[in-house]
Amino acid sequence: MSEEFAEMGPIDYVVVEFTGNRMTGEAFPLLVDLVDRGIIRILDLVFIRKDEDGTVSGLEITDFDGDGELDLAVFEGARSGLLGQDDIDEAAVAVEPGNAAGLLVYENVWAGPFAAALRRGGAQLVASGRLPVQAVLASLEAVEAAS
Repeated sequence: MSEEFAEMGPIDYVVVEFTGNRMTGEAFPLLVDLVDRGIIRILDLVFIRKDEDGTVSGLEITDFDGDGELDLAVFEGARSGLLGQDDIDEAAVAVEPGNAAGLLVYENVWAGPFAAALRRGGAQLVASGRLPVQAVLASLEAVEAAS
């Protein structure tokens, strides 16, 4: 394994749906900040639109919030080659017709040294998951209501 990849952190992906193709751009500076601070590294960023008839097409990185500036120019060319058309098609299944979505694949750079130390020690990841924030909040509210 090359030195570049020996310290690589876990890789995650998210598909974020934008109802009615409405992207405000509010989250983009926060994403840039995560990259700038070395917390994550963007490997792939793709935007799609799903028409009412179910047709899926790619969206160009443009002025999403209408202020005249290219909001995502900093991410232009963020294509590692990890995502194939089959991945994009699979992500599109989760998107409702009439909406757009962003598909983001990123490395958790912050976890790289920890993950590398585990690998050097012979450990391997055998399961992982993510708890939806809504489910956690609902559980906490149920516990609070029961008290």
